[in-house]
Amino acid sequence: MENIQSSYNLSQASNYERVAFYRKTYLHVALAFLVFLVLEVIFLNTPAIVSVGLKMTQGWTWLIVLGAFMLVTNFAEKWARNAQNKRTQYIGFGVYILAEAFIFVPLLFMAKYYGGGDAMLQQAFLVTLFLFIALSAVVFLTKKDFSFLRSAIAVGSIVAIGIIIAGIAFGFDLGLVFSGFMVLLAAASILYQTSNLVHHYTSGQYVAAALGLFASFMLMLWYIIQFFMGRD
Repeated sequence: MENIQSSYNLSQASNYERVAFYRKTYLHVALAFLVFLVLEVIFLNTPAIVSVGLKMTQGWTWLIVLGAFMLVTNFAEKWARNAQNKRTQYIGFGVYILAEAFIFVPLLFMAKYYGGGDAMLQQAFLVTLFLFIALSAVVFLTKKDFSFLRSAIAVGSIVAIGIIIAGIAFGFDLGLVFSGFMVLLAAASILYQTSNLVHHYTSGQYVAAALGLFASFMLMLWYIIQFFMGRD
């Protein structure tokens, strides 16, 4: 079993080793999305889970759910990045995928049955995938280090949480403008995570790199779905 401590920074690696790292990372992102889809099929066909998912979006309950999700994300990222063995890394990644699949249940249910159906979801996925590939290409082609975006992403996340709290407290719909803002925040996150992939990860951290990219992809997908639903 590979130990992270024996890993080395990719700046010290050969082109072959870097390509192998990128391949492992994006394969893990693809597999994570596949597992996510399988879980969603199971969840959306389990009435009890759908019922719980819809109830958790009501009022302040949604804020508690978001807080729990952020807590799970924090632990999952630590396990994926700092664990001393691959087994713990994969446990962290698996826990995050499970949490992501569960929190998507009410959104996908509403989108599927009341917000445009499968056709709209397919369009939202294709738009997200296109933007994800385009933003990733910017990093790989320019070789620019986007680590400076970390502060902007942190501030944007705090602002977003504040707006969500205000929306719950005062009962107003966040609307298309907020969804657009969150898509931009997700785009910045994709640039940041891809930049880390190129410049800052070590050779043994492809699971952590995949988790970061998957999380950014899912954040963008969530708000593009909401944007499409809000047009109607």
